[in-house]
Amino acid sequence: MTPNPSLAFHALTTGYCHGSRQSIVGRGLEGSLPRGTLTALLGTNGAGKSTLLRTLAGLQPPLAGDIFWEGNSLASLTPEERAKRLSIVLTVRPETGNLTVREVVALGRLPHRQGLWGSRNAAADAEAVERAMRLTTTSAWSERPVSRLSDGERQRVFIAKALAQETPLILLDEPTAFLDYPSRVQFFNLLKRLTNEMGKTVLLSSHDVELAAAHADRILLLSKESLCLAPTEAQERNHAIRDFFQLDAETLHGF
Repeated sequence: MTPNPSLAFHALTTGYCHGSRQSIVGRGLEGSLPRGTLTALLGTNGAGKSTLLRTLAGLQPPLAGDIFWEGNSLASLTPEERAKRLSIVLTVRPETGNLTVREVVALGRLPHRQGLWGSRNAAADAEAVERAMRLTTTSAWSERPVSRLSDGERQRVFIAKALAQETPLILLDEPTAFLDYPSRVQFFNLLKRLTNEMGKTVLLSSHDVELAAAHADRILLLSKESLCLAPTEAQERNHAIRDFFQLDAETLHGF
């Protein structure tokens, strides 16, 4: 287990409750995220990546096991405390009505405000919003309604909202799903900047196996039976990924 991890979970069982019945998705999961690292969660469809991320974020309760953020039990934190420690971008996008890009990104500042509209530091809020839009190259659309953007553009706006929240830990569920290839490369480069230069801890699920292997500091491989950490040495890690997905050596470029 990583010393002083940003996030750690032990004997974790994920899934859903239906009255007295339980639908278990993952069982006995163990893992941790070192501070200031980019970790990619890879797995086949149906392995439970989204369920694990939602559970780690506190959006649904674990069926068993423990989750710790910065040494504090997830169960002991209020929603306000969670929102200052962790931000998450899900694959399902909330309705935004007529809100503009700037207004949606500014919602990321709510945990830092007094009440819904009051602000302890309006200048800091404005700076955080502008920086988040600049990092995600969404500034040019700042006054456009989010509802009029493409799926890929909307994705970048919600990522900007998470960055404006200024949490030490960021969880991302398939963040590159609607982006074209150049945008996916730029996004992984952005994540590396967040971890290397700003000390953020980032966990993302992804089907971009090649990009994840090229950029992530750590790779977690999730199946319905287990969660394991791939080797850190590049060649050994690539072999582990190939074996996990049962791929031929020529299937993925560079593997």
